[in-house]
Amino acid sequence: MPVLDIARARVTDVVNAFATPLKASHYVELVNPLWTSHKLQARVEEVWDETADSRTITLRPGRNWRRHRAGQYVRLGVPIGGRRFTRTYSISSSPERRDGCITITVKVLDGGRMSGHLVRELAVGSYLPIGLPQGEFVVPDSTPVRPLFITAGSGITPVMSMLRTWDLVGNMPDVAHIHYAPHRYDVIFATELARMAERHRRFRFEPVLTRELDGAVEGDRHFGAAQLDELCPDWRERDVWACGPQSLLEAVEQHFEDAGRSRYLHIERFRAPLADVPDDAEGGEATFVSAGDRVTALAEPATPLLRVAEDAGLNPQHGCRMGICHTCDVPLVAGRVRDLRTGDLIDEPGQLVQICIAGAAGACELALTTPSN
Repeated sequence: MPVLDIARARVTDVVNAFATPLKASHYVELVNPLWTSHKLQARVEEVWDETADSRTITLRPGRNWRRHRAGQYVRLGVPIGGRRFTRTYSISSSPERRDGCITITVKVLDGGRMSGHLVRELAVGSYLPIGLPQGEFVVPDSTPVRPLFITAGSGITPVMSMLRTWDLVGNMPDVAHIHYAPHRYDVIFATELARMAERHRRFRFEPVLTRELDGAVEGDRHFGAAQLDELCPDWRERDVWACGPQSLLEAVEQHFEDAGRSRYLHIERFRAPLADVPDDAEGGEATFVSAGDRVTALAEPATPLLRVAEDAGLNPQHGCRMGICHTCDVPLVAGRVRDLRTGDLIDEPGQLVQICIAGAAGACELALTTPSN
């Protein structure tokens, strides 16, 4: 360890001894939240409206941030109405950016508390809790590739990080990009992508406008084998990265499975794929126990228990909301719940339940963990 780092660590240890039960980092936070070491935060530097319902947010992460890989995502926390909500968002900026900032690009979802807040209300100068970059939706650095990107809506954001990186360093590969949006004005990054295609002859951008039919049959404007052959005739020779709504991803998965090319397909999901809940499935009263308090709410069988708890005014600890990060795991105290991805029932007391992808299967009781500040 360098001498300066050793000296800094020893000084911090001495200050921490006098600051107990807090740490020196807690006092540093009063001066500049980005300097803290006990938690990672980011400051909102700029907001930019991409479309009528999407916004790019420029964030300056604080101390202990690590450089992301193009295509990765971060967890972001936002206080709304006295509670902190957490969601994951793909980083839309290149890791080659030199000003120490990153961007996320958020599209408003129907009924989305956090997306609506970020797009409509978030103010420059706000400080937000942020996680470190994660995710495997990346292009390998060592192997030359000929990518085909298939995206829709805000699914374009991780791909934009890749394209911006190749654009900045000047090594754009042979790329075909098919992107779906309802109308021309709904295409996020439309102007930048058009200019990028003009600069790089090996980059082809094919926007497909699903509601501007121009005489086409409506079904022809969504992903299908004939359309893929038309827009990217050499798709069988490419590795594919797909990101977007579940309906698009299911169609892409099925197509590449039928073609025997599943191993060349890389998918990034915003939501967990859920199994059909049986027609005769019943929900029930869900009781949440937290810090000695008990809250009971009626839970529908297909509604994730995380959402039930939030609607009841609780603030359970959570992260990805799609069954990946296990941040929301809590023990089942009593009763029975259903894994909404597989349909499996969980009824053993003490078994951990991922409440972001579990629904009530009758009356149930769970012991919640609330986020630390």
